[in-house]
Amino acid sequence: MTIRYIKRGVTVEQKAEADAKVQGVVRGILADIQARRDDAVRDMSRKFDHWNPPDFKLSDSEIQQIIGGLPEQVVADIKFAQAQVRNFAEAQRSALTDIEVETLPGVVLGHKNIPVNRVGCYVPGGRYPMVASAHMSVVTAKTAGVKRITACTPPIKGELPAATIAAMHFGGADEIYILGGVQALAAMAYGALGIEPVDMIVGPGNAYVAEAKRQLFGLVGIDLLAGPTEVLVVADDTADAEMCAVDLLGQAEHGPTSPAVLLTTSRRLAESIEAEIGSQLEALPTADLAGIAWRDYGEVILVDSDEEMVQVADEIASEHVEILTRDPDYFLRNMSNYGALFLGPETNVAYGDKVIGTNHTLPTRKAGRYTGGLWVGKFIKTVTYQRVTEEASALIGEYGSRLCDLEGFMGHKEQCDLRLRRYSATLK
Repeated sequence: MTIRYIKRGVTVEQKAEADAKVQGVVRGILADIQARRDDAVRDMSRKFDHWNPPDFKLSDSEIQQIIGGLPEQVVADIKFAQAQVRNFAEAQRSALTDIEVETLPGVVLGHKNIPVNRVGCYVPGGRYPMVASAHMSVVTAKTAGVKRITACTPPIKGELPAATIAAMHFGGADEIYILGGVQALAAMAYGALGIEPVDMIVGPGNAYVAEAKRQLFGLVGIDLLAGPTEVLVVADDTADAEMCAVDLLGQAEHGPTSPAVLLTTSRRLAESIEAEIGSQLEALPTADLAGIAWRDYGEVILVDSDEEMVQVADEIASEHVEILTRDPDYFLRNMSNYGALFLGPETNVAYGDKVIGTNHTLPTRKAGRYTGGLWVGKFIKTVTYQRVTEEASALIGEYGSRLCDLEGFMGHKEQCDLRLRRYSATLK
């Protein structure tokens, strides 16, 4: 296979150096919050978000006042988007069923699907009010049957993100805190500012949020490591440079470390995309972010065939993969590593990010090799149970006793032998 890089992003070594810095910063913040709880959370909020209210939790009256100040169209649009997310999540939930089977006469095994009790949903902000992230985490958790949902989102330039708050409320959040970044995740995990420690933390965020989730995993569950957004546009000679550039920059505007990659079999496209992106950046209001992301993390890769595009795309394992080719379903049939596929020019990542109903909290940094994105199943524990008759216990006990002895587990063996002594008379 011949891979030609028309444009390369930052090196692996540069990425590793940046990761190490992030890890160190997060480790220090988490240790401080674990030790000093409320005081440390307040210090971090004041330092990073310039936010230090008497109470970080919004009251019911504050929430209603905030919602009341929104235009009717904004409220209607939020409810429409949440209906799409809920509809798809309900269909996914219906696919998860409890089972009970008799595997041998008298041996009954089963599993139950039990929702997590307490979930913390982080809805990022900072540069933009990430309204859609409230749909993706809060609505999905509620649909899964989570009993209590704590939602956190940061202020934006010292102001309350009204639309995000409305989305969290309409989605079903039981309590809403205006709190951002690592300090929000730590407060939910350790318990601070009146938050009862949660069992699981979900939601996307920047590199610091993703690293905080990684370091908190074990103390709490997490959905996945959803860091800075990624897009891979897979295109052949049927695609045009305008659409490819729009869709690359549409994700690059998330932030300066968002990878945007064009993978193509078209030399014409590969060699013209840079000029098209440059032209679009001149008019794009978010060019200050998208331009840096494209400069440092943008790549253009040229290969010879669809088969090679599948191979390279699976190696990249991007969060979002747009397929702009004459036969998009070929990639649906053959690709295995990605967060979400967007098949054909009629759809795009923005649909998935904001409104269409599939979840936008997706695996980044090659995690698509081993996990999918956030969905109702992430909020559900599939736990097993067993029920055995006396006769079946004696039968299983014979095998169990010998197998425990084989491994040298004498206490385990005695568990089996006790049942044999008590129930072997029932064997026919």
